[in-house]
Amino acid sequence: MKLARQAKILELINREVVDTQEDLARRLKESGFKVTQATVSRDIREMKLTKTAGPDGKSRYAARIEEENGLGSKYIRALQNAFVSMDTAQNLLVIHTVQGMAMAAATALDEMQMKEVVGCIAGDNTIMCATRSAEDAVKVKEHIEKMM
Repeated sequence: MKLARQAKILELINREVVDTQEDLARRLKESGFKVTQATVSRDIREMKLTKTAGPDGKSRYAARIEEENGLGSKYIRALQNAFVSMDTAQNLLVIHTVQGMAMAAATALDEMQMKEVVGCIAGDNTIMCATRSAEDAVKVKEHIEKMM
């Protein structure tokens, strides 16, 4: 649940201006998560979120990406914790995850911003990751295998 909640936090702060813990807690509750302000505070600290100035000058939460071989280590851990298996089908990479973890793992893949990946769609335990070509699907698969 924590991983899914933190993935949702990343999704929210990347998509919308979230400037207070209370605002983040409210948005998480609207998304179906049962959270307290203390839980949100711990997540912010654990995820090492920071406040930055947005394009409009308004303060907002943002993720600091720790580089580890060009990828954020938090995202690598999220994938490692969720990963079960994967296979390619033309330009698609199909990744099977632990039940309920596909959304968090797909968010991690999206946040890694691999140039070969066009986007990911997640179900409950399966991710369909679209790449630009069949060769790119193989590259991404090999890259993920190295992370595991």
